[in-house]
Amino acid sequence: MFKAVINAETLRDAIDSVSSLVDEVKFSISENGLELKAVDPANVAMVSLQIGNQAFEYFKADACEIGIDLVRLSDVLSMADKGENVQLELEEESHKLMIGVGSLSYTLSLIDPTAIRKEPRIPELDLPAHVTLSGVELRRAVKAAEKVSDHVILGVSDEGFYMEAKGDIDSLKLKIPSTELLGMKPGEARSLFSLDYLEDMSKSISKAGEVTLEMGIDYPLRIHLKLGQHVEINYLLAPRIEQE
Repeated sequence: MFKAVINAETLRDAIDSVSSLVDEVKFSISENGLELKAVDPANVAMVSLQIGNQAFEYFKADACEIGIDLVRLSDVLSMADKGENVQLELEEESHKLMIGVGSLSYTLSLIDPTAIRKEPRIPELDLPAHVTLSGVELRRAVKAAEKVSDHVILGVSDEGFYMEAKGDIDSLKLKIPSTELLGMKPGEARSLFSLDYLEDMSKSISKAGEVTLEMGIDYPLRIHLKLGQHVEINYLLAPRIEQE
């Protein structure tokens, strides 16, 4: 059993944070809320999403799993007006999700959870350097780097956080001193990453007041953010091998 009411924009932003990497997911539903873990088809990026039960205006659920096509769900949610709520109800016998948006009622066929790619095991990484900055600032930096290259170096020094992008002709350098960051744990960190993935992630990142980046030397990048108080997103992005 699953029945809930949530602000459409809250749910849409949460779904968009995942649909930038994967099209189909398995949601684990419990009395605590909704949770998922997924990896992109190329095994370069992972995402985990938790929507706590307090994010909902109404929430009642028994433990279950459902498979959802995120593209179709996003299409439905796009019909909601600003400030409008969405009603969700699982019909277990027909294996469909009933979605109410204003005066509209949708019936969304679900996917067999066993047919969806197995959830990844999120590795436990003790990354030495952490920086916290605004989501808008990080989005702006990623957009700027895209204009000169398809990859970017992210790093941390004693002075603060830096980003470098080098193309065939142009280059870009961004430096944010520690005094202008929202938080920092200094440590050795410098890795090369694909801008395609960072661009996809940054669309959701820009909606977060604070974003924490955890880095090391040629280690994956871990990105942590919250949308509001009760929606938590974590990304893990594998580094590229830097060419000498």
